[in-house]
Amino acid sequence: MTTPGPEPTTSARRGLALLGEAACRYRVDGIRPEDLPMIAAEALAAGLDTPTLCELAGLPRNSASGDVHDAFAQALAECGLPLPDPVTARRHALRRLAAGLVDGTVDPGEAAGEEWWEAQTGTAEERAFVALMPQCTCCLAYTVGTDLRTWTAELRAAARALTAAVPATPGC
Repeated sequence: MTTPGPEPTTSARRGLALLGEAACRYRVDGIRPEDLPMIAAEALAAGLDTPTLCELAGLPRNSASGDVHDAFAQALAECGLPLPDPVTARRHALRRLAAGLVDGTVDPGEAAGEEWWEAQTGTAEERAFVALMPQCTCCLAYTVGTDLRTWTAELRAAARALTAAVPATPGC
């Protein structure tokens, strides 16, 4: 039986969280490949240290995107983090959107423009949140009519329920 290694330091946990978040955002096109070397440098500054993470941090912004992708995937693997599949990454993006609605950094109208209505969901909280999303911002008027205040309250309530629920999948 193997014993687990020592618990990562608080700064290393921040680095792992940073990389996990970047992995999810990268998979849903929220981060461009040319931004990954700086994210790797931030993870190094947070206390992570792997050979490929150092290599990635040293790549110039104009590196071939395939090389950057490969280095990022390898750096994640060295840190024990998977590169999530697109569906999982999109579900985590949905959770980040809900968190932004709850803390007020995302406007409900912004949430309507992301084609969330077609997102694959896996929990009742995700389904309830997505069910409130119109197909596009122009459909918002048709979906909620003149009762924007009620829709906003329902959307924020669904967002609170989603952020309070335990994530169905680990990761970002």
